[in-house]
Amino acid sequence: MSYIDKKSVKFFQKIDTVNGRCEECQEDAILVAIVSDFYRCTNCGHDTKQHINGSIRYLKLDELDKKWLKANVDNG
Repeated sequence: MSYIDKKSVKFFQKIDTVNGRCEECQEDAILVAIVSDFYRCTNCGHDTKQHINGSIRYLKLDELDKKWLKANVDNG
């Protein structure tokens, strides 16, 4: 029997995940939030931006989005 840390379980329950279509790999995938409105595809690893305009779409990041993510997300 394996040991499960209760803090780890609570942490993983709070991770924002959504089902969506990745614009990069063109597959239906689970997208995991990096930060609010920015998600990473679990199929191909591509970062996308959430766009809400009557329906929710996940779009490829442009260079400004990539710069913002690098400046504002701690990868360590």
